[in-house]
Amino acid sequence: MTTIEGLTSASVDGLLVPPGQGRVVETPAQRVTFKVTGTHSRMASTFEVEVPPGFDVGAHVHTRSEELFYVLEGELDVLAFEPRIRTPDSWKGWESSSGNRVVRATPGTVIVVPPGCPHAFANPTDTPAKMFFQASPPPDHERYFEELLEILRDGGPPDQEAIEALRLKYDIEQLTPLKHG
Repeated sequence: MTTIEGLTSASVDGLLVPPGQGRVVETPAQRVTFKVTGTHSRMASTFEVEVPPGFDVGAHVHTRSEELFYVLEGELDVLAFEPRIRTPDSWKGWESSSGNRVVRATPGTVIVVPPGCPHAFANPTDTPAKMFFQASPPPDHERYFEELLEILRDGGPPDQEAIEALRLKYDIEQLTPLKHG
């Protein structure tokens, strides 16, 4: 078995990532720990994401990617459905034709998002939240996170035009704005 310290790209061994290990990419807006990358899996990239109070990823949709979220700590407002009406300013009041609404996800909640399904998460509380996040296929989300966190590195209001261009590059159609702080 390979540990995170001794990663090799052509290994037939499994991968063991101990608690607290992985490559960390961090800004004032978000902290992402890369747990499993496209180097280690053909199926999905896996991350541990710390979501600070006030962070809102904004509603978005992928044409190719499938995602899975598992709330580990804290609470997040989440959306994973096509709304009757997509309002461009906020997703928090969206409702589906079948009556689905935004829900408060607590530890143990799993959210699966197939390609084509609008989705979002936000931390409306005053304490950080943590989630396990898996994106398929790899390595698009790895590259996206690296480039997004570079844009957000300085803190302050996010450069929405730069984020929009980045998201289009990685199969992400932004439906409502990303917000943090």
